[in-house]
Amino acid sequence: MKIVRLLYKKEELWGILKNNHINTVRNHPYQRIRLTSKQILFKKVKLLAPTIPTKIILAGLNYKDHARELKMKIPKEPVIFLKPPTTIVGHNEAIVYPEGVKRLDYEAELAVVIKKRARNISARNAKKYILGYTCLNDVTARDLQKKDGQWTRAKSFDTFCPIGPWVETDFNPEKANIKLYVNGKLKQDSCTSNFIFSVDYLVSFISKVMTLLPGDVISSGTPAGVGPLKKHNIVEVEIKGIGRLRNKII
Repeated sequence: MKIVRLLYKKEELWGILKNNHINTVRNHPYQRIRLTSKQILFKKVKLLAPTIPTKIILAGLNYKDHARELKMKIPKEPVIFLKPPTTIVGHNEAIVYPEGVKRLDYEAELAVVIKKRARNISARNAKKYILGYTCLNDVTARDLQKKDGQWTRAKSFDTFCPIGPWVETDFNPEKANIKLYVNGKLKQDSCTSNFIFSVDYLVSFISKVMTLLPGDVISSGTPAGVGPLKKHNIVEVEIKGIGRLRNKII
């Protein structure tokens, strides 16, 4: 099931995408979904970011191939950091290249959207708290990351967290191909089987640090092949079984 958030005739709605039509829902998707009788043609809507989080938590260095690429040791526990919700943009929305930034990087990632309040949960029970999965691009001002010696400023500019195009509920995160393209050229190509820490483990680990709320996003790290973006580039994150997230650099 593909859960979408959309703009139609200046109204923000939630819906379920199926066969090029969207069935709107009466409530937000973090509760039991109740469909309305209203159907909208998919081509007539603008997709918005498919969740409204209170926080975005990301894992650094969670692919074995990325660790090898950077010649870094495999971490013994997840390294996590935050992006503010103001970084979020949706499918086909622009990523703004900030003035003064000298290197802007892409990072293709698989993200999880939380369904209900989670605190101190086990990895075994993590799936009960997951609404579904989506594509995410952890856009990073790499020169500022190196300059600051930590990640907050480099990853927190407005528009630095494209996410979408929808939330897919029927998805297996354990063995999914993940790719990133810049202007149609393949730049990242890996599989979630290269995870160091599984999605379920990440959800459990983070829930023991902070309370997760409906709509919150957990992103599972990027594989090898991270590289730079330039103004006017088209960057696309593709995850088999979910879809393709497309954004332009302006």
